[in-house]
Amino acid sequence: MQSASKQRQERQARAAQAGDGASAPAGAPAGGPYVVDVTDQTFNTEVVERSQSVPVLVDFWAEWCGPCKQLGPILEKLAQEAAGRWVLAKVDIDANPQLGAYMQQMGVRGIPFVAAVVQGQLLPFLNGAAPEAQVRQAIDQLFEALVKEGLIPDAPAGEAPATAPASDPAFARADDALRAGNLDEARAAFEEILARDPRDGEAKRGLALVDLSGRAQGLDAGRVLQDAEAKPGDAKAQIDAADVEMVSGRIEAAFGRLVAAVRRTAGDDRDAVRKHLLGLFEVLPADDPRVTKARRSLQSALF
Repeated sequence: MQSASKQRQERQARAAQAGDGASAPAGAPAGGPYVVDVTDQTFNTEVVERSQSVPVLVDFWAEWCGPCKQLGPILEKLAQEAAGRWVLAKVDIDANPQLGAYMQQMGVRGIPFVAAVVQGQLLPFLNGAAPEAQVRQAIDQLFEALVKEGLIPDAPAGEAPATAPASDPAFARADDALRAGNLDEARAAFEEILARDPRDGEAKRGLALVDLSGRAQGLDAGRVLQDAEAKPGDAKAQIDAADVEMVSGRIEAAFGRLVAAVRRTAGDDRDAVRKHLLGLFEVLPADDPRVTKARRSLQSALF
């Protein structure tokens, strides 16, 4: 059973993503941080690898396809409502011939077509457009089946849902403020908690998340990641890219990027990257295995 603390951390992370339009992954369309455009080159990272931690629905579409334009907005709306329970990946088959050919190899001859990718496994899901109520029901049935097959976890019996209000009203205000993108209000709520108990680890992590969200709001995710790829030795470019990856849920990628930057840089640049990585650690609990692994990697890079 998850603790109230863990539930609160997950709510805060989802709220920050929902309220932060800059947190979308590279290429994300107007659907927000839970909808991402993928290409022949990014499919493995954005879909296959991502599906190890969260189910991905892949919408194969084309500009000339009328039914696609009916189904696409419905899927985007439901992805936003799911708030991170699953991610929608959109594939323009005209612009990405390899993925279009892959769809045909699966025996699919028409679009729109939606596949579900879970733990690297691709499962045919929807063929053709449908009304919102029908799509919503199909997704609910899909997740029921995935839970039954043990492919995704179910909330243990008696556990409070992740959307349950926090016992401390200040945490609830912080969650609501993050969801609305009101970082100043969220900061004030976390600071109120710390004024009462300066050792409150959750509030400290909340402030770190507010700082991260604030930095990400001013970033163009796609351009930032392109710049980082073009300038592997530029400390600022790598720091910005790590922030984009963090708010889009690619935590290990963000940590790995900055560890690699520590190895490539020197002097003030290296120190800036090191300090930024330590700051990103503060967003997660100290005993998070991703933090533990990254700390070891950082020590190796430094010494």
